[in-house]
Amino acid sequence: MPQLSNENRIDIKSLLPDEIKQSFSDLSLPSYRAKQVFSWLCRGVDDFALMTDISKDLANTLNEKYEIKTCKIAKKFCSQLDDTVKYLFELNDGELIESVVMKYKHGYSICISTQIGCKMGCSFCASGLNGFVRNLYPSEMLSQITAAQHDLDIRISNIVLMGMGEPLDNFDNVVRFMKIVSNGDGLNIGLRHISLSTSGIVPKIYELSQLNLPITLSVSLHAPNDKIRSSIMKINNTYGVEELICACKKYFERTGRRISYEYAIIKDVNDTPECAKQLYELLNGTCAHINLIPANPVNENGYKTPNRENIAAFQNLLIKYGLNATIRRTLGRDINASCGQLRNRNKR
Repeated sequence: MPQLSNENRIDIKSLLPDEIKQSFSDLSLPSYRAKQVFSWLCRGVDDFALMTDISKDLANTLNEKYEIKTCKIAKKFCSQLDDTVKYLFELNDGELIESVVMKYKHGYSICISTQIGCKMGCSFCASGLNGFVRNLYPSEMLSQITAAQHDLDIRISNIVLMGMGEPLDNFDNVVRFMKIVSNGDGLNIGLRHISLSTSGIVPKIYELSQLNLPITLSVSLHAPNDKIRSSIMKINNTYGVEELICACKKYFERTGRRISYEYAIIKDVNDTPECAKQLYELLNGTCAHINLIPANPVNENGYKTPNRENIAAFQNLLIKYGLNATIRRTLGRDINASCGQLRNRNKR
């Protein structure tokens, strides 16, 4: 359904092409206009007057009925260690969100935010330190991509929903965004090139499985048992480890898509040989991929990252047990590229 702004105008950038077409028909506009406007919006054009195949009168008419939500670059940081670029974007209402563009051999990936702040309260993450403000609209998720592409003069080929916020806590808007961004008349970034990361909202994992979208589901596990996970992730008090893994197994059975389990290694918390053994016992036979992440230091929590040798030893234990485990390449460490750090620093 069309979203309305505070000015009672429709958020046109959050509409699918058929919805724009239907809305335009109410204005007695031909159907081809919908395709024209949708294409412009997906290219990041934020003013109807700048759409060169639309008359001035029509642009004025559209501007009265529709709003184009955008995000403008408030701050930009370029890593001196690699090609990572971090953005602090300002939205139409003045709120701030973060995005990170990373360069890989296969092309450019962008990690985008889905909420302003976060409700989950994971102790190792900076995203929720200043609380939760609101959900992002599909248009605001899309705008992070188009703004970064325009600024860097690149084409982004992969999307990671792992920035600020919990994607499954903004379920409807996130699903709508994925349908918009993968549309062939728009950015045409295929669903197989989208990764969605969740802290583990079990009912929404089941709901997502029913959609059978060919995305990659990443589950922020970070601990092999309830005791450790509850100490660092509040959500585990609602959906425990066994319940979460059961939902993940059902997701795999339904979709046939292998799940990636994110495991941020925190020194003296979840990096012991016993943790590796318990992780094997938990995930053995689940067709899982374990993504080991050197935990980013956050001033507010005091957590420390194990040295490279200890992380490699943990990985080797998992591989010895027969699990598929890799260590994530660390990018943009010199520009606070982990979630929430830039926004929090700016607010301070």
